[in-house]
Amino acid sequence: MTALPAPRAMVVVNGDDIHHDLITASLVFQQIGTEAGFATTRAAGTGRFIDPLPVTSQADVYLLYTSGGQFQTAQQRALAAAIAAGKGLVGIHCTNVMGVRDGGLDPADRPFFELLGNRYLSHGPGHHEGRHTIEIAAEHPVTEGVTDFELFDEYYEFELADDKADILAWRRRADDGVLIPVLYAREIGAGRVVYLALGHDLRAWGEPPFRRLVRQALAWAAGR
Repeated sequence: MTALPAPRAMVVVNGDDIHHDLITASLVFQQIGTEAGFATTRAAGTGRFIDPLPVTSQADVYLLYTSGGQFQTAQQRALAAAIAAGKGLVGIHCTNVMGVRDGGLDPADRPFFELLGNRYLSHGPGHHEGRHTIEIAAEHPVTEGVTDFELFDEYYEFELADDKADILAWRRRADDGVLIPVLYAREIGAGRVVYLALGHDLRAWGEPPFRRLVRQALAWAAGR
């Protein structure tokens, strides 16, 4: 019997924000992809989805950890088309930081906003990071086997693009108890998207529940 080839994942980093360690992130998420059973490659730059090389086109799922830099609108549309055709996307933490114009979303980033499903707004009130509890909000293949857990991480609050996101985990804002989503899954055409707001740096990346969520997000988004 011929063994099936391993599914393929590509970790894509991009940006010029000095507050996020893109180089270490690419190594960490490549390791997590390998743990999940994917043949996982690393790549820098988002200018790869139009007329993609085989290493990009053959990936079953893309994991993005991007922070600033340029993501051209045409490249956003090409990625969105690939996801709608059946590939998977996992966006981590700062991947939801998009351009702002006149106090709202820069129209140049609208294709990616509608694909990923949210955009960063702020850290919220008070301190921008701290140790807090992540509460699992729904049963789903991405959250299977994960119970509520604590970690030290950066706080993110964001605007959802639509009502198509299945919220899978949240945190309670310390000052008022408001539930803030930190993890969701959504389907785009024949493809799947997961966004995880956690994962600023090594303090979160090393936590077993975080790594399990990322492994299972990759598997679900890839249709495994």
